[in-house]
Amino acid sequence: MRIRKIITGIFMLTLSIGLSGCVSVAAWERGNLAKPQMALDPHPLQSTVRMHNYGSREAAASTHSAEGGGGCGCY
Repeated sequence: MRIRKIITGIFMLTLSIGLSGCVSVAAWERGNLAKPQMALDPHPLQSTVRMHNYGSREAAASTHSAEGGGGCGCY
């Protein structure tokens, strides 16, 4: 019985912490969030090409590519 109360308390605490992250954003604030400066990666295509080129030059597989490269690492 005591363990059930503890598990229920932990569940309710986790649920309240998880739901506190849900916030409604006002219409005039959405414009600020949509700016390019707010993006995690402002240039996703350029970053993808750079990581592809880097992975092709390196001899070992990186976290961004499944295949290993065969280059000398030269530019």
